[in-house]
Amino acid sequence: MKTVSLDMTKGPINKQILIFTLPLIFSNIIQVLFNMADVAVVGRFAGAEALGSVGSTVTLVVLFTGFLIGLGGGVNALTALFIGAKSDKDVEETVHTSILVCLFFGLLIMTSCFLLAGVFLRLLNTKVELFDGALLYLRIYFCGMPALALFNYGNGVFSAMGDTKKPLYYLSFSGALNVVLNLLFVIVFDLGVAGVAIASIIAQYVSAALVLNALIKRTDMCRLSLAKIRFNKEKAVRLCGLGVPAGLQNAIFQLANLFIQAGVNSFDAVVVEGNSAAANADGLVYTTMASFYTACTSFVSQNLGAKNRERIKKSLLVAMFDAFFIGAFWGILLLLFGRYFLNIFSADANVIDTGLKRLTVMAFSYCVSAFMDCPIAASRGLGKTGMPTFIVIMGSCVFRIIWVYTIFRYFHTMESLYLLYVFSWTLTAVFELIYFAHAYKNTLRLTD
Repeated sequence: MKTVSLDMTKGPINKQILIFTLPLIFSNIIQVLFNMADVAVVGRFAGAEALGSVGSTVTLVVLFTGFLIGLGGGVNALTALFIGAKSDKDVEETVHTSILVCLFFGLLIMTSCFLLAGVFLRLLNTKVELFDGALLYLRIYFCGMPALALFNYGNGVFSAMGDTKKPLYYLSFSGALNVVLNLLFVIVFDLGVAGVAIASIIAQYVSAALVLNALIKRTDMCRLSLAKIRFNKEKAVRLCGLGVPAGLQNAIFQLANLFIQAGVNSFDAVVVEGNSAAANADGLVYTTMASFYTACTSFVSQNLGAKNRERIKKSLLVAMFDAFFIGAFWGILLLLFGRYFLNIFSADANVIDTGLKRLTVMAFSYCVSAFMDCPIAASRGLGKTGMPTFIVIMGSCVFRIIWVYTIFRYFHTMESLYLLYVFSWTLTAVFELIYFAHAYKNTLRLTD
């Protein structure tokens, strides 16, 4: 057994989770900046209509990329489990099967979304004046899905080893490239919406190439050898059992947000543009908090493989409260500097005032999601994904849809729409915590 980058089965958990998450936080933020840079550049240099066009696609982009991120989380959980169990053969088979599974789903999403982009936008009641720009952006952007799938595969393997620095380096480079290309294509070549989409997919393929190259150059059991890439049915089934429900959870979660976007679209174009600008804060906050969820899955999985019971429970508690405090910290920053944040995306005072309504409600809500998402991540680390996904569907999807057609329809204000987040998170968190406690006890009983 070769030495992994971080042994999560011993040592001070608080310190280890911090070491693990800091690079991952910056890595996740850079991923968000891909789309945020698109919105900022078009908003500043291509006008409010271009801003609305790109902003109208955010929910769809997050829906499908969320599935691939969830799939990468499955790679993380399964690989970490075998690392903790010190099974080199299983790790090697997982690494070489996972790349095929992830690439398959990346290609499937690219093809399906390219063909159905117009249908999705019509379901969202996208404004007529924004439709063509949004359609063009989506069709180009979706061509980067295979690259995004491969990057999240590589990121999952590195996270399972406890190495979150390399993905950060690669995303830093590709993120900077994305910004430069955005400015080049929009300002110099006047490509507008198409320019920022092209810049994003180029950056995504660069980041995927870098992370795969790093795996190929490794010398331990996580090394990717092109000659060894083959389909292992057992590992593929286990990976899909972990990754597909996690991916569907992310996707279905965003599917409910499609109804929220439809609610936003029921207002005028200024509200849509203000919401689009303010929604960029969601990506920053969620992905920062998600770093602790990834840590939770990795630590729980390795310690499950090592049959280290106490560290499983402690990993959840430390990660959950860390995520809560980082969410609260972001909320305070947005309350204090929200106007400056929105000014990045638009100079229109009406757009900024509308965006501030969303930021004010969400600033108090973000931290609550930690008590929902961390138990989900911990359950995933235990190999349980079916029931957590079902709970999310009921608590954060079905509940939100009901809210949109009852509470929001009655009041029809932006505040009544945004409040559904904190209520749905609280409801879901209660049941996710109860389920994890049940799964934890049963898992320990099976390992006796």
